[in-house]
Amino acid sequence: MRPLRQYAEPHATGVCLGLVLLACFALTGQGLGASGAFASVASGVVVAVSPETAVHSAYFRSYLQDGSPWTAWLVVEIMGVLVGAAASAALAGRTRLTFVRAVRPSGGRLFAGVGGGMLMGVGAALARGCTSGLALSGGALLSVGAWIFMVALFLAGFLVAPLVRRLWP
Repeated sequence: MRPLRQYAEPHATGVCLGLVLLACFALTGQGLGASGAFASVASGVVVAVSPETAVHSAYFRSYLQDGSPWTAWLVVEIMGVLVGAAASAALAGRTRLTFVRAVRPSGGRLFAGVGGGMLMGVGAALARGCTSGLALSGGALLSVGAWIFMVALFLAGFLVAPLVRRLWP
């Protein structure tokens, strides 16, 4: 097995992300985000499985107003994220599929990861946006709500981290 290459330098990566966000605003007039893509895909699935449900649901209708949910900006963006992540993994020599096992046989680490992801999804739905949409795009636009969200996010992270730290080595 060949040695793994180091990950990208975080500061340079942050600058690159800022440039991508700037290009995104300049070229498309829209910022970055992710949670809306999942709602668009869910709407597309509902239309395919049960069109009458989509017609009678105000939630699903809101994602169907601009045409096909499969060509929505955020869906296309997430497809680009997947392609970019695959290219980055290939360049770093990190394409081997692995599953990081929990430190304890009980699966506490896996449970915490899945549970945390689910809570983030619920939080994104309640906040009407995800961290990338609120923090990156909203922060770049100097939205007061985005900055309040960022402070709350970091504060919650600092408060909860000691509670879940025992699950990681």
